[in-house]
Amino acid sequence: MTTQRHYGMDWLRIGAFALLILYHIGMYFVPWGWHVKIAEPLDWVAIPMLATNGWRLALLFLVSGYASAALFAKLGGSGAFARSRSARLLVPLLFAVVFIIPPQPWIDLAGQHGYRHGFLHFWLHDYFGFQFIDGIALPTWQHLWFVVYLWVYTMLAALVIAVIPGDVRARMSDGAARLLRGWGFIIVPMLLWIAIYAAFPDHDETHALFDDGPSHLHYLVAFTVGWLLRVRPILFEAVAHGWKVAAALAMLAFLPIASVEWTWPGDMRAPGWAILIYHLARQVQGWATIVALVGIADAYWNRDHPKRAMLAEAVFPFYIIHQTIIVVVGWYLLQAGVTALPSFLILIAATTLGCWLFYWIGRNIDWLRPLIGLQRK
Repeated sequence: MTTQRHYGMDWLRIGAFALLILYHIGMYFVPWGWHVKIAEPLDWVAIPMLATNGWRLALLFLVSGYASAALFAKLGGSGAFARSRSARLLVPLLFAVVFIIPPQPWIDLAGQHGYRHGFLHFWLHDYFGFQFIDGIALPTWQHLWFVVYLWVYTMLAALVIAVIPGDVRARMSDGAARLLRGWGFIIVPMLLWIAIYAAFPDHDETHALFDDGPSHLHYLVAFTVGWLLRVRPILFEAVAHGWKVAAALAMLAFLPIASVEWTWPGDMRAPGWAILIYHLARQVQGWATIVALVGIADAYWNRDHPKRAMLAEAVFPFYIIHQTIIVVVGWYLLQAGVTALPSFLILIAATTLGCWLFYWIGRNIDWLRPLIGLQRK
């Protein structure tokens, strides 16, 4: 394991979170269910959205696995690692659940379920009721389910490291690295994803932690590969060997995905054979895209920049606040009857400005820093 920082993985993490924010802006326009929707959703927007759907979250878990392995090496023990991850993840999660998230379920209930009370009444009387209102769990972590899942995976990593002797772990890492060398880096995780889908073809992600087992298996593959990239950096040779082929494979695999969505758009039900092809292609396209992006990051982005450290620090505060901004601004755009293109431009501008303000204010007030996921000065 090398102690040298891989700047390309930093840029990949920054880009992945930026893409996630843009994706959530897109959710305002597609016909899929979401907290707030434009009055006339656009079917065609689903095509570019689906181009990222199979890999954007798994990529976040992969870069998080890489960063987690680097942090563990820095801290040098399971206990210190678990305490550090808990403080950095659970404190902002709790803060967000109490103060940042509540406008989202209120807008969902008021706009789509006929909830008649104002936000303040909702927050004081209903939000903390530990109940379901029209199928919406309250209180809720909404888009911060990723933080919950990441905390669980890091605690699992800390437990594994604590109970398995170091020499055994080293042999396990060596064996996994041998399995992933060469074309194995493309083939093995892809086959695991296909096997998970084949075992649980009817599972839909719930983001509710306890009833989302197949999703955990899917994301743990990415998290583990990310961890291995850090502890066995020789695997970057496998990435360099195959990323161009993976990029071509990803583009080819997206063709049936786009074709199925184009033929049966929105809520239109596709036949069983089309659904099978769609999901199999999604596993192939998803992992191939991740390999291609890691290869691009390794080949072209592994260099520092004066703004890199600030951007890397800003991504977590941006992630915490961005969806609430999108939902609230989208709610007012819907009430005002603003059409698609102006709505998109306004959402881009408002989300960018709001995220930066949230980050700059929080980072400059020391007691606020842990609440937005930053270390105290």
